[in-house]
Amino acid sequence: MRQPNFGGPRGQHAQAGFQKVDRQTRSMIWRMARLVLSDYKLSIGVVLVCIVVTSVTTLTSTLFTRTLIDDYIIPLTEAANPEYASLQQALFKLGLVLLVGVVCSYLYNRLMINVSQGTQLKLRRQLFDSMERLPISYFDQRSHGDIMSVYTNDVDSLRQMISTALAQVFNSFITIGVTFASMIVLSVPLTLVSCFIAVVMMITTTKLGERSRRYFRTQQEGLGRVNGFIEEMMTGQKVVKVFCREQQTTSEFEDINEQLRVSACSANRIANIVMPVNGNLSNLGYVLIAVVGAILSLGDFTFSHSLHLSISLGTVVAFLTLNKNFTQPITHVSQQINSVLNAAVGAERVFGLMDAQPEIDEGTAELEQPKGDVDFRHVDFGYTPQKQVLFDIDINTQPGQKIAFVGGTGAGKTTVINLINRFYESGSGEILYDGIPITRIRKDSLRRSMSIVLQETHLFTDTVLENIRYGRLDATDEDCVHAAQLVGAHDFIRRLADGYQTMLQGDGGNLSAGERQLLAIARAAVADPPVLILDEATSSIDTRTEQLVQRGMDTIMKGRTTFVIAHRLSTVRNADQIIVLDHGRIIEHGNHQQLITLRGRYYQLYTGNDNSLLL
Repeated sequence: MRQPNFGGPRGQHAQAGFQKVDRQTRSMIWRMARLVLSDYKLSIGVVLVCIVVTSVTTLTSTLFTRTLIDDYIIPLTEAANPEYASLQQALFKLGLVLLVGVVCSYLYNRLMINVSQGTQLKLRRQLFDSMERLPISYFDQRSHGDIMSVYTNDVDSLRQMISTALAQVFNSFITIGVTFASMIVLSVPLTLVSCFIAVVMMITTTKLGERSRRYFRTQQEGLGRVNGFIEEMMTGQKVVKVFCREQQTTSEFEDINEQLRVSACSANRIANIVMPVNGNLSNLGYVLIAVVGAILSLGDFTFSHSLHLSISLGTVVAFLTLNKNFTQPITHVSQQINSVLNAAVGAERVFGLMDAQPEIDEGTAELEQPKGDVDFRHVDFGYTPQKQVLFDIDINTQPGQKIAFVGGTGAGKTTVINLINRFYESGSGEILYDGIPITRIRKDSLRRSMSIVLQETHLFTDTVLENIRYGRLDATDEDCVHAAQLVGAHDFIRRLADGYQTMLQGDGGNLSAGERQLLAIARAAVADPPVLILDEATSSIDTRTEQLVQRGMDTIMKGRTTFVIAHRLSTVRNADQIIVLDHGRIIEHGNHQQLITLRGRYYQLYTGNDNSLLL
């Protein structure tokens, strides 16, 4: 299976340098922050205010511990007739302050949910908009399941980071700042001890985070491979069962699923070490502060009139809580390291898809009244520079003609069709439409003048009527029914449970292959274009149905330039031009009678009745 690359370096190149990785992480997070702030400046502002208020209320309750011990508990224990009225008032005021903190905490968490869900909506909208502007070659070269993983897993990892990790980071930094200021006021020596422990925790978190990030990248890519494999197996279930490959596909899935497990375990094993390590360091700091605080509170450390290191018992108790408030945010950040690192990798994949080079359209001309005159002038083409597949294709047509392409597999028939509607751009030479090079015609204008029926039909999850109307959205119900009658689809549609209102799901899985193709032909017929392209359009229809469809197709072909790739000679004989391709070159060119008289390759195919060579 081809492995996609959505922009960013691959997991195996992560060891190129942690400094580079850190810059990349910061770049992704900063870009994500800009995306959030572009729509939610006010909400983020309110969140920051609420976090500040919550941090201040928490600090107030912590500092009240010192007041409670030094100003209330100790004096009350020493008083003969203790008076509790003032303590009750202080506790009531503290309760009001904490209530404000609870309200602010609820409010900022509620706002962050709105921000995260709104950003997720915006990301998926932008992703889909970008995807719709990508060229066909992008999807030909990538696993569809892996692209789906970007929409689901990677976007959701960003949502989790915004709703949880982002708020936690904001809260942590504000708490650290407010708490640090209070600690300095209470005791400089104890503050130094806390800072030493905090620095050790930050270094530990950084080093472990650098190691785990490369595994998170591999994990996300592995998740994309798993999704791609599942998508491929769901699409190909009939083939799997026909050839009894259930056990083999299960074994293959176990292999790639095991690779995902290994990478996920490696990523989370390192990341999950951070929290317990920081927790133990925090406990160590708590003990050190308790010891140092006890020494400062029991001894006399007055060195001069302005230098008093001695502190009260209430200060020690309050500082122990402040130390927890100071180191706990670092532990909280370490808890979120999984989300942050996972989101950074997810952001690379999301923005990689979003930044993929869109389909280039330098055409400016509009086809006002297209006639359908399509000519090839010495066209060469290769899907890659290393492998050319078409050589000197030169075709002259007249509006209303039927041009048939025949040849063996890999001869280049479908490639020619892909060049006409500019799914791919020709390498050299030019293709003219009504005398205008198609590169000068806007792609949407060009494609609106054509209707195509592919060998592999695709039906959308909608009613039969809407699937036909997809060919021309302003078509009336009567137009759709008429198109179905024209191609012979009307009879089988009437026999469906709800007729034209029958809901199709699973790409029309409740219809036969021939019925699906009839709907695709009806969809092309309702578009009523001057150019019609039939890429083996009757390949899934039985002979009897083909005769019915052929009469309808002959009707819709009248007055239209029609390009036909056919595997049955019955659809070729009445063509105005039959072009025989072999390995990307035109080896014979003429109508049926001329090619029979020539007694060349086409004669061999026709007289030998070897239709398989036309596939």
